[in-house]
Amino acid sequence: MAETAGIVFIVMGLFFDLFGCLGLVRLPDIYNRLQAATKCVTFGTCSIMFGVFLMKGFNATGFKALLIILFLVLTSPVAAHALARAAHISGVKLWRGSVIDRYEEDKGKKE
Repeated sequence: MAETAGIVFIVMGLFFDLFGCLGLVRLPDIYNRLQAATKCVTFGTCSIMFGVFLMKGFNATGFKALLIILFLVLTSPVAAHALARAAHISGVKLWRGSVIDRYEEDKGKKE
């Protein structure tokens, strides 16, 4: 049973990673690409690692998979936020189809 559930999570994670990689290629600007990359890592890779944990159980490999999940959940969104903020501060323009820039609005309120 755990083996089947592990395979299901691994396959689901592979699909998230595949669609996340497609988003990196197809989306128009860095801000949209960061969204795809963050979802790809958070849902895709964490799902794969959870599948590995289910398949291996409570041994050294399983605990390492859980630690990887914890590390990715804590660092991936923070890294994406830091990259998006640095891109915005350095003047990387939004895609012309973007309708709102909340960071610019918040920056205008503080001044």
